[in-house]
Amino acid sequence: MQEDYIKWYSPNLSAEFEMLTFGHSGLPLLLFPTSKGRYYENKDFKLIESISYFIESGRVKVYCPDGIDALSWYNTSVHPADRVKNHIWYDKMLLEEVVPQAKQETGCSKVITAGCSFGGYHAANFAFRHPWTVSHLFSMSGAFDIRGQLDGFYNDDVYFNNPVDFLPNDHNPELWNLKIVLGSADRDICRADNERLSGILNQKQIRHWLDIRPNAEHDWVIWRQMFPEYLSQL
Repeated sequence: MQEDYIKWYSPNLSAEFEMLTFGHSGLPLLLFPTSKGRYYENKDFKLIESISYFIESGRVKVYCPDGIDALSWYNTSVHPADRVKNHIWYDKMLLEEVVPQAKQETGCSKVITAGCSFGGYHAANFAFRHPWTVSHLFSMSGAFDIRGQLDGFYNDDVYFNNPVDFLPNDHNPELWNLKIVLGSADRDICRADNERLSGILNQKQIRHWLDIRPNAEHDWVIWRQMFPEYLSQL
């Protein structure tokens, strides 16, 4: 399959930024890494290989942006308020730099977001914050309450980046147009997080699929099984 490495200076992050893309055409899919993961993680753990059919057949073009969790949510060397601000710059970079590039290259008006574990948080948070620019959300074993990373600190910036907080009060009509899959497993450490988010979506009557896999844990093995099945829904 076609693979391209891209590096540019991000004005939003005031730093160079790296990304891998896979494919030549199709629906643009932003695939986030797990906690403190890098842009090549999903390739190294063969998640890209698991969806090679969809990439090679031109059904999706995958964008794997780098993560900055080590500078944001996991950066215990700075105040929690600054951790959140660093993430907000990352979100702005995605919205103003990565998404426009993906739309321009594919000719599509919306993107798909996806990710495993903490990447599932990123995929969900971006989709729910910007539903007008996202068509599908595929979260695999995501966790959706960010407050555990902030040592008890809380402000409006935290609220608007914590899906379980802001989503119940969000009435953007585009939310009801999202196609949402929440994947988890019966022995998944994030199962409760997915059931909680599913409950919020049910209360808002937002259609979605809560997929709890039997005899599985929080691991790449089940994510490599889930992902191609979810893409087959496109």
